[in-house]
Amino acid sequence: MIRVVLADDEAMIRAGVRAVLASDPAIEVVAEAGDGTTAIDAARKHEPDVVVLDIRMPGLDGLSAAAELRKVLPGVAVVVLTTFDEDAYVAQALECGVSGFLLKASDPRELLIALHAVAEGAAYLSPRIARRLITRVRGEGLSRSASARNRVGELTPRERDVLAALGSGLSNADIGRALFLSEGTVKAHVSAILRRLGLANRVKAAILAHEAGLVADDH
Repeated sequence: MIRVVLADDEAMIRAGVRAVLASDPAIEVVAEAGDGTTAIDAARKHEPDVVVLDIRMPGLDGLSAAAELRKVLPGVAVVVLTTFDEDAYVAQALECGVSGFLLKASDPRELLIALHAVAEGAAYLSPRIARRLITRVRGEGLSRSASARNRVGELTPRERDVLAALGSGLSNADIGRALFLSEGTVKAHVSAILRRLGLANRVKAAILAHEAGLVADDH
């Protein structure tokens, strides 16, 4: 069971998201909140697997709440669900260490897919956001790609395989099956990759995998 705390300042939005989550028997909403501070309190109390946050909320906003959650409950995955897809919001969310970034205009099934993905240790970006990030990365020229390839060159061949699979959006379990590794070994490789490359989270690792050309264009 994936236990979720849901935070949005609009009660109608919360009701709609809760209804979507209720359609999946493997997901349970254990608490709701109308602002970031209440969301953090609820997460401390219920210790959920995932916290879903709106960005714009009164008092403590979603991005600030995400940053605080990563400090006090680092084992909890944070997903941002918002109507805003500006690059500044995406960049701030990545800096805060969120595991997922989705738009409220997305297909409801995408939210279910995202929650399962982040609960399993993967990162999830709305395809619309992912395309923009990849396009921006490619548009920044060969120098950035060369730099990424140099950084990836510090990894062992197996770590590069794991990074490529991570860049394709696979969970630890999926990477293990693809590379014939135990899930524990995959987790160890991911931790080593993040540490050696100085990356804050899996989303940034996935972006670096694209920059370095480890992920095929059809992913």
